[in-house]
Amino acid sequence: MKIPTRTQGHFSKSLLLSALILALWMPQGSQAALHIQKIPEQPQKNQDLLLSVQGVPDTFQDINWYLGEETYGGTRLFTYIPELLRPQRDGSAMKQRDIVGFPNGSMLLRRAQPTDSGTYQVAITINPAWTMKAKTEVQVAEKHKDLPGAHLPMNAGIVAAIIIGSLAAGALLIGSIACLLVTRGWRGQSHRMTTTENSERGPSHNTGNNNAYELMSSPVFLVSPLSDKRSTNSALTLHVPAPLQPEPENHQYQDLLNPDPAPYCQLVPP
Repeated sequence: MKIPTRTQGHFSKSLLLSALILALWMPQGSQAALHIQKIPEQPQKNQDLLLSVQGVPDTFQDINWYLGEETYGGTRLFTYIPELLRPQRDGSAMKQRDIVGFPNGSMLLRRAQPTDSGTYQVAITINPAWTMKAKTEVQVAEKHKDLPGAHLPMNAGIVAAIIIGSLAAGALLIGSIACLLVTRGWRGQSHRMTTTENSERGPSHNTGNNNAYELMSSPVFLVSPLSDKRSTNSALTLHVPAPLQPEPENHQYQDLLNPDPAPYCQLVPP
């Protein structure tokens, strides 16, 4: 049976259109099938990061990893060709990074740094017309941050111990200072009381070094030795009482001439 030419051309166009639609649909479906899992999800500085690719078919030609939004030679990290003895071929974006590729499409980034953060893309070539792709965002933290709730009991215990220890040390220090101040005040008060009592009692007369004689005021004026005439004159001048005025020689005769009538007036005749 002979197929008409017009029908044959129509069938060829339909087959070509179906193949084109299938070719356009397969990469999209293949890209959706791949998935990249980050281990750990939040990498820290100097920590190893594994980008595990899931959904890789059993057979493929090569694997290409890229760092950046675009996929070209300048952003290629490495190419993995499983048929070669040395399957990994580093690209221009590798630089000083330490990356290891695996046959299942995964890659290991050793000692990740904050500068390694960015968009990582993988392209697995199944055949010249079929390439599977996937990408993920990586953010390497500068400092280590514990997850919420991680090591909470231990951290709470350490914090509580530090607080209690600080309070105890502070209380001990304050108590020591207060005790020292009270002791010094008591000693000073005791010393002042002792000094006051000694001053009230006066000097002691029982000590052997003190003079056994007490000082007493003498009613008699002491005369200094003859050698110190100046001292003697001054002493006599200051302390010797003034001499009595001499009475007149006719004092007795004056009594006879001027008798006191008082005794005679007391005689009354009987």
